[in-house]
Amino acid sequence: MRIAVCPTLLLAASIAFLAGCAGHPRSDAPNPSPLAASNVNLVFVVSGDLDYQGAGDVDVNTANLTRQGLQRALLMAPFLKSKVLQNNNVSAIYTLEPMTHLQTADKYPDMAALETIQQFAMMNKDTLQFNAGESSLYTANSFHINVSYSIGQTVDGVASPLVTCSGCQGIDYGDQGKNNDSLLSNLIRLNIPGYYVFSAPWDTTLNMMTVLNQAKGYNLPLPSSYPGPNNIYAITVTPAGAATLGTYISNATPAKTYPVLTPEPSVNTPGQATLFNYFVSSANPPVTNTNETLYLIRHAEEHPVSSWENGNYVAQGQWRSLALPAALQGKIAPDQVYSIDPAQVAPSGYFDWSYVKPSLTVEPYVIANNLPYNLVATFELDDTTTVTQNTIDFFFNDPRFTNHKILLAWEHEHFSPFVTALLKSCGSSHTAPAWHLATTTPSGL
Repeated sequence: MRIAVCPTLLLAASIAFLAGCAGHPRSDAPNPSPLAASNVNLVFVVSGDLDYQGAGDVDVNTANLTRQGLQRALLMAPFLKSKVLQNNNVSAIYTLEPMTHLQTADKYPDMAALETIQQFAMMNKDTLQFNAGESSLYTANSFHINVSYSIGQTVDGVASPLVTCSGCQGIDYGDQGKNNDSLLSNLIRLNIPGYYVFSAPWDTTLNMMTVLNQAKGYNLPLPSSYPGPNNIYAITVTPAGAATLGTYISNATPAKTYPVLTPEPSVNTPGQATLFNYFVSSANPPVTNTNETLYLIRHAEEHPVSSWENGNYVAQGQWRSLALPAALQGKIAPDQVYSIDPAQVAPSGYFDWSYVKPSLTVEPYVIANNLPYNLVATFELDDTTTVTQNTIDFFFNDPRFTNHKILLAWEHEHFSPFVTALLKSCGSSHTAPAWHLATTTPSGL
């Protein structure tokens, strides 16, 4: 039994949004004028999947983005921010619940929609207080992403939500209970001006636009077939209720190589857990798996204050995440990757959020190394009474992990209890040290 704890790379760098992606958005085709902030703007970004994608954007074996697909997502973000939103801040981001769209015979969750919109989320800002009545507000280059399950929604292989968060609703691939339609209708009914961005595969996106178009009698000329990977659609509704459809085309030509961070972030001494190395031998081992290695890695963040939380990491976390393949190169060699289901809700004082940051932290590593990526969805991370034993059972009492090396992106506060319980079950009295990240003072938040 082997467990390794790997810190994410600490990068002290101001944020320049990936100017060196070895590709560029072209602007040959004319686009409509940017959207007006006085209207309700529903903006639809089409993510790639196995059925509809830009050629080479999605891997046929893992159903995840390729390096080229990641490049396209990084190029799309500044185009969406400047050409569509006119550099205004987004009002809300909704994306596909990955476990509602399983692909290939191995049933890999669809993480492409979430990764497609993440760079754009980093180019917007959340301003938050942590507790009700607190006077201090903190702003960071980070926006929360709604990807959680609707109240009453059931998904095969997914635990019933421990915390329900109506404001965290994501997009269901199959539109169970017409939840997607209700989401759009409520935004129109509330009539609060702003920019509401949706990231989902083509068939889900087209269905959402079609149902809204018919329900409201807008008579908009929606596309009848998949137009390609660079189209962004915007349904704009004026205060008087008049609707128009705008189509924005980035003409992005992404490179097929992994993104190069320009300027290259400087690397300080990585923060890491207190080093420990325990060997435990048991005549009657409490776990059934053999010859298995589990690497644990915490999520990236670097928030403006320790209590600031929106379920996502901030812009510096994006640097860390994108640099993770280089940071771990030659150090570990997992053959599969796991993380917690980002649709799970993280209660955080005054607000609840979709907990997306662990899964997004490790996603670039998955893409760079073309690894299979799965989500832990059968139990809730926030169920503190059972999460430790559930984690042990999931990873060490399931024969599919025997003879495998797994990289697990997890919540760091669960590391010590999990490892300690595993050691204790083998008869050891050792206590794993708490895992805290040593941080540097960030710039460019």
